[in-house]
Amino acid sequence: MYSFDKFHELVAQTIDENPFSKSPNELYEPMDYILNIGGKRIRPIIVLLGTDLFDGDIHKALKPSLAIEFFHNFSLMHDDIMDNASLRRSKPTVHEKFGINTAILSGDAMLIKAYQFLEDLEPELFKKTTQLFSKTALEVCEGQQYDVNYETKVNVSYEDYIKMISLKTGVLLGTALKLGALVGEASEEDSDALYQYGLNLGIAYQLKDDYLDVFGSLEHLGKKHAGDIFENKKTILYISALEAANEEEKEELLYWYSSNTDNVDKIYAVENLFRKLNVNRKLSMLIREYTNKAHSFLDQIDVPEERKSHLRELSEFLIDRQG
Repeated sequence: MYSFDKFHELVAQTIDENPFSKSPNELYEPMDYILNIGGKRIRPIIVLLGTDLFDGDIHKALKPSLAIEFFHNFSLMHDDIMDNASLRRSKPTVHEKFGINTAILSGDAMLIKAYQFLEDLEPELFKKTTQLFSKTALEVCEGQQYDVNYETKVNVSYEDYIKMISLKTGVLLGTALKLGALVGEASEEDSDALYQYGLNLGIAYQLKDDYLDVFGSLEHLGKKHAGDIFENKKTILYISALEAANEEEKEELLYWYSSNTDNVDKIYAVENLFRKLNVNRKLSMLIREYTNKAHSFLDQIDVPEERKSHLRELSEFLIDRQG
């Protein structure tokens, strides 16, 4: 089994070995920029972990791993435009640095490049992986649309929210692992169990992201503190607070979430409400619940326990992070 450092090195090497065209520079420079502004490249490493779990050919999985990385960064470029975000990984977002039109077009090009990284696979495997990839790409778009819808929807339920983050975040982690498993020639049952592990871990990861947005360490965030509150996003914190609030607290929360302002008083007031209603503690319990559910699917996979050690370390890294 390779180390995490070795996986990271292999991904970086493969990116270097597959450079963009030099012209037009205006199209490709933003793509280079987002790939090199400090991302941890977790998702392509996850593809390699999926292959390694079944003792598959890691080198065969390298280009498919870039398909996931390029797709992820394409989605970030477009999401940042839709969210009017100014920072990504502590750096200016692509549209802030290069302009909105360029960010849209460069994002589109990244999506096309993502599919091209699957082209070297043999025909049967190419069909399976592109079908999985296309299904996931559409689901991510559905999740993003639900996210947009919820900005103006008055009542967003717990079930609504879990469905949205499953599509926006969970399915891509599940697909990264299943893609690796397919390259590693895993059985259908094991591939599906690994997908469910990734899906549930992805839900836990997004819930932790929601937690960190408000309660995380400022030096580790790499983006605007409490950005979800500024943008009136109805995260699980907001949904839980509304459920737990009395009439007076509910009225105050709705007042702040109807206000489009960068006023620091808004952040202070909403954070205080969240803490008063204990939604931070409730969210911590929910994160653990989905992490345990993910591990239950990992337990079902028919490989020696020692081969699962990297995936157990991965879940600790994703869920215990502070930023």
